Amino acid sequence: MRANLWLRTASRVIVRVAQFRATEFFELEKRAKRVPWEQFGATGHAEFHVTARKSKLYHSDAIAERLLSALGPRLSADRAFAESQLFVVRVVRDEFTISADSSGELLHMRGYRRAVGKAPLRETLAAALLLAAGWTGETPLIDPLCGSGTIPIEGALLARRMAPGLRRRFAFQRWAGFADTEWQALVTEAKARALASSPVSIVGADRDAGAIEAATANADRAGVADVEFSASSVSAMTPPRDPGVVATNPPYGKRASKSSDVRNLYAQLGKVLRKRCGGWRLALYSPEARLAQQIGLPLEEMFHTSNGGIRVSALTGTVPDRAEIAQAEGD
Repeated sequence: MRANLWLRTASRVIVRVAQFRATEFFELEKRAKRVPWEQFGATGHAEFHVTARKSKLYHSDAIAERLLSALGPRLSADRAFAESQLFVVRVVRDEFTISADSSGELLHMRGYRRAVGKAPLRETLAAALLLAAGWTGETPLIDPLCGSGTIPIEGALLARRMAPGLRRRFAFQRWAGFADTEWQALVTEAKARALASSPVSIVGADRDAGAIEAATANADRAGVADVEFSASSVSAMTPPRDPGVVATNPPYGKRASKSSDVRNLYAQLGKVLRKRCGGWRLALYSPEARLAQQIGLPLEEMFHTSNGGIRVSALTGTVPDRAEIAQAEGD
């Protein structure tokens, strides 16, 4: 319960249900019938996500079919309105590991983002970018290309110590033996820990007024209406005096914009950073090194991942102050 409530970057939390060995389908069905499926919400619909390697039973669809057959007699006859329970099955060298998905909808579905831009960033990836860059909510945060506001909103949730799963339901709440009293205690504790407002300035900007309207509505639903949003271009970025982090997910030139326009945007971002954000830390996602080089700052990779089916790297670097720039130009 606590993991689902508080984890900011996980996709789902799975709970170990059973482990056994099987090399024939009759062995699989025999052992599967002993699994306490009902304890994990398998009373209506059940789904199986199966991966198998280096095993005699390797056909994932056939394995799922046998598992469903073993479970079948225990499923409710009235399944019209039943919610589905997902089980994750991994088979390695004939050893079966069955886990129940305790989350339900993937954890990036916080419940606040109903309005999205052209190429939205998942909430978990926004949080991952901030955490990897070392931002803890103690210094200002700016996203000059915020789209529907995911990075500033996730930043506000972090800065205000708000649990990201506070506004949604989870699959484990349907499980047998679910302790609602304990869950309500965790929710009450989470609400008590939250700050009334962000201790630092958190700003999101985008030249698309429609995106800013969506971001504002999303922030309001997330309970972080104190995030400052403005319809303005990168060139209009005016950072606070104290250094912080510029975190952003610029267009990739693959879906949202033309490649030439994106290169110019990256170059403009770098120009503004060098001019106005000396001492700030930059964190961004980029699909290729050549595009990131347009910023004109030394960047290092923190990790790589996939966003919307596009392979991207999370990059970071520190913007030199004017004295350092002048010295470098003199050298």
